[in-house]
Amino acid sequence: MIVSLVRTLIMYGAILISVRLMGKRQISQLQTSELVVTLLISELAVMPIQQHDDPLWNGLIPMVVLVACEIIISLFMLKSGKFRQAVVGNPIIVIENGKVLENQMRRLRLSTEDLFEELRRAGAFALEDVAYAIVETNGQMSVLKKSSADYLTPKQAGVKAPQEALEVVVVSDGRISQNSLKLCGHDPAWLREQLKNQGAELSEVFIMTVRTDGKQQIIKKSPKPQK
Repeated sequence: MIVSLVRTLIMYGAILISVRLMGKRQISQLQTSELVVTLLISELAVMPIQQHDDPLWNGLIPMVVLVACEIIISLFMLKSGKFRQAVVGNPIIVIENGKVLENQMRRLRLSTEDLFEELRRAGAFALEDVAYAIVETNGQMSVLKKSSADYLTPKQAGVKAPQEALEVVVVSDGRISQNSLKLCGHDPAWLREQLKNQGAELSEVFIMTVRTDGKQQIIKKSPKPQK
């Protein structure tokens, strides 16, 4: 029992490190090579957990090799467009100027039901509203609506929109986030000065957010109920 537990924890850690090295992506965003490596790693991790007689290296070494291969392939894809095209392919247009391209749908083995489902996911509920639809190399569909069916932007309306600002959580449950402070260009000394000016103690703060345009918001912790 203890051996199984230890092996499981070791392989769990190995998988986390492997996925971290390959990058942060959801399953739906994986390229073909990344999906293959992910599936193989999951299979390799199971064997050392179930077969106690086999050394852990029988599972760990192939995992290291697979991750190394994926990293090397990713580097080659960054350097060579032709190599990337050979590995992951090209985006394919399935709707062009509002016209559905049947030959491309057959090539992708994409049914009309799948097409309309993806269009609805993109917020296009009528085929006549779509100008272009492109199936990306990771299998997801990008949709460009016709200007007559899309939302009116401030630029199109001739209205000056407010400047964009990034809002980050700099204090969470009384703890300072150093990374969030760096994102908004401040340090802990500045944060403590702001709390002092607003008469708040760090330990009293549940959430404090700061925007890059200077706006701040503090939400204090709720008082503990009396026993």
